[in-house]
Amino acid sequence: MPTAAEYREQLNALLPPGQAFPRDPGTTLHDLLDGMSVELARLDARGSVLPQEVNPATAAELLPDWERVAGLPDKCSGVLEETLQGRRNALLTKLTSTGGQSPAYFIELAASLGYTVTIEEFRPFRAGRSVAGNALTNGPWVHTWLVMAPQSSITDFRAGRSAAGERLRTWGNDTLECKINQLKPAHTIALFAYGG
Repeated sequence: MPTAAEYREQLNALLPPGQAFPRDPGTTLHDLLDGMSVELARLDARGSVLPQEVNPATAAELLPDWERVAGLPDKCSGVLEETLQGRRNALLTKLTSTGGQSPAYFIELAASLGYTVTIEEFRPFRAGRSVAGNALTNGPWVHTWLVMAPQSSITDFRAGRSAAGERLRTWGNDTLECKINQLKPAHTIALFAYGG
């Protein structure tokens, strides 16, 4: 990345020859080129940051704009979305989510938000398939599934992924329930169990 001195040298080289354009330090033209070179070096430095800001996974300064475009924060934003990592996770989930109805989709959705879950679907009790001792899961239980998650999901502060001033550790499961209930098929019931 060129420095201000290199830009000043380049601007001096672009001047036409002759006494009308003095290159000596202390002249008005030299001071003007000096100011322009500082600004050109600053713009060049800012331009090198742009590829990081274009990618929502690494954006910092443009993260509020990315969130505005994606409609975030939404009603499901919770404690974990107060951190830079949580905000990026929520944004990436919103931008890359293709939708689905399978347990694998919801496990992947939870993982992208920073949660580790397992899902158990209740199958109806059927003669010939079910055995004595199985739960009677007919009626509304046919469309019910259980999401099992840790007691509390923790996000640790990480250099390069967190911002100055954030807490060293953030925890909570409020976003998990809201997002799953927001995206689950309308005819189903999601139950949540926390802890071992």
